[in-house]
Formats: sequence, structure tokens, C-alpha cells
Amino acid sequence: MRLAIVDSELCVGCQSCMFACARHHRQAGLAAACIEVRSAGGMRHGFTVVVCRACPDPPCSRVCPVDALPVRAEGGVELIRELCIGCGNCADACPFGAIAWSGGKPQVCDYCGYCAPFCPHGVLEMEASHG
Repeated sequence: MRLAIVDSELCVGCQSCMFACARHHRQAGLAAACIEVRSAGGMRHGFTVVVCRACPDPPCSRVCPVDALPVRAEGGVELIRELCIGCGNCADACPFGAIAWSGGKPQVCDYCGYCAPFCPHGVLEMEASHG
């Protein structure tokens, strides 16, 4: 399973998904969220939802010098925090800018889907991985 963006045009920038993600990971503040809502020019130009795309051959995993981001069978990666040395290679390698940073470690979506029902406009949903 992976988190999919159904229609980013429906996003109003409320950040409910971000708050839900941070809460699910028992963190305060949006810095701990593994999903991000970015302004593309505010209400006039809309918003961009940034989340891990569950790449079949993730560049973030390939550049990790300590194998802290092994590839999941379903696509995407799993972060092994204990192995991570905080080098930042993964964030630099992600073509989507989907790896957030908090507490010296990457924040990567674990595809739990907790955020999706908190979106009041149906921008997000869980779907079966393709690949």
C-alpha cells in the first residue's frame, strides 16, 4: 500500500494531514510530519502536497551509506532510525523533496494512511502499490 494524492487541486492548505501525521507519530508540531503541504502561491495558485511516492527503485535508499533505508517489498522505503547517521544523502537524493528532517534524522512516510481520513476534501487515499 502507498499513500496517493488523488487530486492536489482540491487541497486548500489546511494542513490537517500534517497535524494528523505528527500526532500519529506522537510528536508536537508540523516538523515531525512525513507529509507536507506547500503553497504554490496561496489561495490564488493553490497548494502542493508532498509525500513519498514509494519509488520502485528509490534513490534515497541507494545513497544511504549505512543501509538505514531498505526498500519495502510494497515499494518505497522503511527508515531504521537506529542505523541512520543523519548524513542527509537521502534528502538530497529524493527527486520529490519528500524526505523531511526532524531531530537530525529523516522523516519518511511509512504508508500507514493515518493522514488520509483527516483531509476534509479527499485529496489523499491509500492505494495498492503498482510495480
